[in-house]
Amino acid sequence: MSNVSLLACLHLVAAAVGLGAVIPAAQAATYVYVGNADSQDISVFELKPNGEVAAIETVAVPGPAKPGGSLPLAISPEKHRLYAALRNEPYTVVTFDIEPKTGRLKLVGPGPLADSMAYITIDRTGRFLLGASYGGNKVTVNAIGPDGVVAPAQQVVDTQPNAHCIVLDPTNRYALHTSLGGDVVYQQRFDAKLGRLTPNQPPTVSVKAKGGPRHLVFSPDRKFVYLLNELDAAIYVFPWGAETGTLGRETQVASALPTDVDGKSFAGKTFDGKPWAADIHLTPDGKYLYASERTSSTLAAFRVDAKTGALTGIGSFATEKQPRGFAIDRTGRYLLAVGQISNSMTTYAIDKKTGALKRLKQTPVGRNPNWVEIVSLP
Repeated sequence: MSNVSLLACLHLVAAAVGLGAVIPAAQAATYVYVGNADSQDISVFELKPNGEVAAIETVAVPGPAKPGGSLPLAISPEKHRLYAALRNEPYTVVTFDIEPKTGRLKLVGPGPLADSMAYITIDRTGRFLLGASYGGNKVTVNAIGPDGVVAPAQQVVDTQPNAHCIVLDPTNRYALHTSLGGDVVYQQRFDAKLGRLTPNQPPTVSVKAKGGPRHLVFSPDRKFVYLLNELDAAIYVFPWGAETGTLGRETQVASALPTDVDGKSFAGKTFDGKPWAADIHLTPDGKYLYASERTSSTLAAFRVDAKTGALTGIGSFATEKQPRGFAIDRTGRYLLAVGQISNSMTTYAIDKKTGALKRLKQTPVGRNPNWVEIVSLP
């Protein structure tokens, strides 16, 4: 292009802007990562604005020949790295770089873990990885090197039986972690400079015996914490003390067990199987909450009261067989759930007015999928 032509183009752009024309910004790309335990790999997809999913690649996670029972994933706060925890000896966490233009994964390398981790998370500085070991009855803190590779654990905290998850509050000053076997939620302070956990006061909060605390999620407004029990499928609503980093007394205990599925009665009666709840998530606006129940292969949906945090049941929706993990995209328009037995993923549209789920498409993934992460990049 000649200098004259280039100058003419610039004048046209300037004129359009001067007339108030809107030049659309580049739309963020959204990528989906599914951890598949038995095939020990990660399925990578692009989530289109219309809810379609397009396969990008399947990436092997290097590790022991015998796979572990699950493949927990975590994303760095800058969205540029993905971590995958291997649950068979030698216990490691493998770091991948995320290519922002394509969503593809590039292997960085493995780092050691102190035990088999059922759950991992990255603190909000991106400098530390925290993990919860179900079989090892402990939570740990590992530093992350500048290259993204995880260093050996610098802190190991013993817990009551079956630590199942660990999450940090939005300020990065406090941590909560669960003991499924002890029926308690631990309350810890977190020093983000040193990467160290210390007990808060009180150090624990108890739930009903044999409830089995499993996963936790903070409301977007930081006013409430929702706890899902595995063994009775109860959902506890706790007020969150943002200044103290402690849970108030529960204000409600709801249930993720189905009484109906897709608006129809559940086999003509209420659910009478053995509860086996798994995962819990809120839409980014905090209006709707969802929880997965593996025995019935359903997703329970709730409307959230913005003032009180109270849950009102919307209903349960049939999903993949044995749904251990699911995730919601950052727009709150789509929910993606995987089934450990069906080896596939279903995409749902979330009705913004009602919270109901509309099934869009089923997509094959690897074997024994158990974890879903969704990343939106500019």
